[in-house]
Amino acid sequence: MVHVLSSRVLLRPLDPERSRVFYGERLGLAVHREFGTGPERGTVYFLGGGFLELSGRAEEPPSPSVRLWLQVADVTAAHDELVSRDVEIVRPPVKEPWGLVEMWIADPDGTRIVLVEVPADHPLRYRPGI
Repeated sequence: MVHVLSSRVLLRPLDPERSRVFYGERLGLAVHREFGTGPERGTVYFLGGGFLELSGRAEEPPSPSVRLWLQVADVTAAHDELVSRDVEIVRPPVKEPWGLVEMWIADPDGTRIVLVEVPADHPLRYRPGI
């Protein structure tokens, strides 16, 4: 079995600086580390239990099947904060039939990002009889 010590999602942005502004300043993700120099230097952000690395430069936009799932404590508060930072909301918070509250945004290259709130009574948090 592979013993995983750490993990990260790798994104190759079309415009690395524009993406660093989006993830670092507009979303407010904390920087874990940076490497290299110049406009295509790599930046690794904390994502709760994982990391997001922006490095290199893409020639084409990412596949629409690439998505990020970010759990937040309060999606309504996240919505208000992101609106105040001029982040475009693709879809406002909605309680889904499966019980999660989800809101969608997109990064500058169109990568969809779902912000998810897990309500206190959801089975991901609460399992009666256990």
